[in-house]
Amino acid sequence: MNRPRRIFAWLLALCITLPAAAADMVATIVRLKPSVVVVGTYQKTASPPFVMRGTGFVVADNLVATNAHVIPTEMGPDLPVLVIRTRDANGQPQLRPARVAARDPERDLALLRFEGLPLPAVALGDSDRVEEGQMVGFTGFPIGGALGFSPVTHHGMIASITPIVLPGNAARQLSEKAILQVRRGAFDIFQLDATAYPGNSGSPVFDAASGEVIGIINMVFIKGSKESALSQPSGISYAIPAKYLKQMLETP
Repeated sequence: MNRPRRIFAWLLALCITLPAAAADMVATIVRLKPSVVVVGTYQKTASPPFVMRGTGFVVADNLVATNAHVIPTEMGPDLPVLVIRTRDANGQPQLRPARVAARDPERDLALLRFEGLPLPAVALGDSDRVEEGQMVGFTGFPIGGALGFSPVTHHGMIASITPIVLPGNAARQLSEKAILQVRRGAFDIFQLDATAYPGNSGSPVFDAASGEVIGIINMVFIKGSKESALSQPSGISYAIPAKYLKQMLETP
């Protein structure tokens, strides 16, 4: 095949592939959105009564996955109660009481058991097969309620698979928590070439082609102050591989 024909064949293949990939993403978002919920707290006498803390997603009947750091550190009878915010069959917002079913603070994961009718669960993929350069998306509630409580999807790619603990150049750069993590053995996380915002913590990261969830957003690289996460986002986010969620689900 001569050069002009090769170029034409490449362009034709590209034109065929891009619409198919876009169609896959559209179908995935439609399928995923009913499984993505807001995680927050509710206290009738507070102002406002409901406070968002992060994103979560349904992984089994009445079971939501989120980050451990999304869960309040203190809970009790006189404190706001843990809830998830979702929509009923008529599309109206509703709050459902929830409780912590399992927690893995070292990997920043938590499972919440919520009340009421079950919600559709996501499909968890094999995060051990994820590769650098793989295209992904994630759905959540960036910037909290400022944009309204409608799920928002961003896309990007797996930029790197890297250990969550990187030793500093000097001992003073290692916190006590980091030292303990090194002793236990660091584990790999996904660095994303994508921008997540406050409120995206706990968002499901899914493979753009299959729609399977392969990770969960847990932190964003911030340049400067916390406020710069909004005004000057770094475009670098991190996600915990889904295999650790699977381990929690399989633990009695």
